[in-house]
Amino acid sequence: MFSPAGMFSKVLIANRGEIACRIARTLREMKVRSVAVCSEADRGAMHTRVSDEVRVIGPAEPRVSYLNVDALIAAAKASGAQAIHPGYGFLAENTAFASAVEDAGLTFIGPAPEQVRAMGDKRAARALAIEAGLPVVPGAEGGDGAALAREADRIGFPVIVKAALGGGGKGMRIVEDRGALDEALASAMRVAASAFGDGAVYLEKRLAHARHIEVQVAGDGTGEAIHLFERECSLQRRHQKVIEETPSPAVDEPLRARLTEAAVALARAIRYRGLGTVEFLLAPDGAFYFLEMNTRLQVEHPVTESITGLDLVQLQLEVAASGRLACRQADVTRRGHAIEARVYAEDPARNFLPQAGTAVKVRWPAAPDLRVDAGIESGDAVPVHYDPILAKVIVAGETRAEALERLVRALDESVVHGVTTNLPFLRALARAREVERGTIDTEWIERDFLAGFAALASAPAPELALAAAALGELFGLNGAPQGKAGRQRQSNVFAALGRWRHPGLD
Repeated sequence: MFSPAGMFSKVLIANRGEIACRIARTLREMKVRSVAVCSEADRGAMHTRVSDEVRVIGPAEPRVSYLNVDALIAAAKASGAQAIHPGYGFLAENTAFASAVEDAGLTFIGPAPEQVRAMGDKRAARALAIEAGLPVVPGAEGGDGAALAREADRIGFPVIVKAALGGGGKGMRIVEDRGALDEALASAMRVAASAFGDGAVYLEKRLAHARHIEVQVAGDGTGEAIHLFERECSLQRRHQKVIEETPSPAVDEPLRARLTEAAVALARAIRYRGLGTVEFLLAPDGAFYFLEMNTRLQVEHPVTESITGLDLVQLQLEVAASGRLACRQADVTRRGHAIEARVYAEDPARNFLPQAGTAVKVRWPAAPDLRVDAGIESGDAVPVHYDPILAKVIVAGETRAEALERLVRALDESVVHGVTTNLPFLRALARAREVERGTIDTEWIERDFLAGFAALASAPAPELALAAAALGELFGLNGAPQGKAGRQRQSNVFAALGRWRHPGLD
């Protein structure tokens, strides 16, 4: 199955876009041949151009291409690949796919199928976390709507209704009082059944002003596990992460030790194999609670790579090929601060409606301590059929302030013409006073930020100067320090205004 060095000689990437490009890059560096798959709509896409081989697996619709298990396995076998890397999204956390890959005599670059199944069911994951000694958010599961209503009364409102097999916020509903619960349960069950094939839901107590902290872990499948520190993921819109960073500005060393110890305890308890992320909610009083475990490579993994110097895709490949971790906990150190912003093809001025078209001109910034994981180049099509993520802009600095300053500059210098993106939203967000101070939580964007941004985004073009001044007032630009960082933020105020362009900006 393996080359003389113990590594795979060829790996199929069961994904597309920026993550497929990113995986192909590590495979090339490891001298492992990469096999890209693509739908008919993705012929010639960037991920096919950077891979060694390409297999067309079906029409544009995901269910008959990127979600087609039989087609993916057939492509792997026809190409001579020994392993399949699922990336994130699509089939990355699909138990049936992981099992089918291994049943076909191939290696699934990820956890064992039974671990994907256990952690994919949020109820089972909670039970395993409790057994491993982790604190969990008060909640309730099982029974019909009447039983869940009684449990909601017991734990107290507000509560969150979640799909048992869900992810990405699909089907999630916040319920403020008993009168809204029945409709929320029915709605969440419908969405869960449609999105995940199972209408089961459960309840969690809603924690106000909580932060979302996750810990990167890796295990060898025999009970040995390590952590690669934490990530701050509280900047979210509709439960979807927008900007992530590490280390968290809300986590001191004693809390970091408790969080990472809890995450490793869970990974060891389930004899976890490969790379995974244990997610927590951090309450304002410093208490933390297990939320879920993602059994895959995370979108935000580059910030961890930045501060540790480790290639997490290479780590995945090594564990899958050898059954061993290439490093011990004592070998994992961190330096500096890293921040990532997700660039999406969506229109912030139209309620973030996904966009499609041709990216006529694309220019990503280039500088020391800057990395862009992109899935498009100039002239590439952005299809309507798939997740709209186009790229991730990742910056690093010795301090958080330095990294944030570099993020502002990198976003200002990013250009995507022909397709509307969320770059204006990211530019404004990176300049916000609360982001600079790190005083945010998972609901801050929708509670305090969006209304002001929407007002600016909808201002008529002739009022450009007034809108720029208002932006400065709203996001604290006029009060920024007058050092290097302050001058940088003020000089680029027009860059945050979205569709309008100052003559001096490209």
